[in-house]
Amino acid sequence: MRRWRVPGPRLLILVVGLGAAAGSEPGPVTCGSVVKLLNVRHNVRLHSHDVRYGSGSGQQSVTGVSAVDDSNSYWRVRGKTSTVCERGTPVKCGQSIRLTHINTGRNLHSHHFTSPLSGNQEVSAFGEDGEGDYLDDWTVLCSGTYWLRDGEVRFKHSSTDMLLSVTGEQYGRPIHGQKEVHGMSYSNQNNNWKVMEGIFMKPSELLKTDSYHAEL
Repeated sequence: MRRWRVPGPRLLILVVGLGAAAGSEPGPVTCGSVVKLLNVRHNVRLHSHDVRYGSGSGQQSVTGVSAVDDSNSYWRVRGKTSTVCERGTPVKCGQSIRLTHINTGRNLHSHHFTSPLSGNQEVSAFGEDGEGDYLDDWTVLCSGTYWLRDGEVRFKHSSTDMLLSVTGEQYGRPIHGQKEVHGMSYSNQNNNWKVMEGIFMKPSELLKTDSYHAEL
């Protein structure tokens, strides 16, 4: 029997979801933005909580949930380990980033442990107060120049080349109904993600400058 470690309740930070203004074009995802990420194939949002895996690394578990309004599905977009991505800077396709879980301060993470249900690569949340290690870095795979809010992307773990995925395996207690999130070695519809609810930092002047040079 797999045992789960469930600590006592912790303070949750509620972030109000805001989309694009009415009639405006969806812009790029920017550093500092707080977003929910939807797995397009399985219609679940990337989620974490202060519940640890009962096997593998024993680190904080990462799952997919169908609930739209769960505050444990918010992640902050940040620069890769040991770098600072200025708030409002558009994230480029091919750029490495960190995704920091808002309510626990741990980063989306992967490593050579086996995931508990599918036997793929475990994905966890790691670190304290937003600081972990180089295994927190993920490369944004998309077409074009920038990660756009209305576009589908993939996240490739920068150290192991595994793709952030959901294939439908479902947990029992104490997180009944939540789906396993793991790393896969090949690309398919199970690793397509899209930004949903969030608070988006205003793009910086960098985007305007790039657009200007592109027209010359």
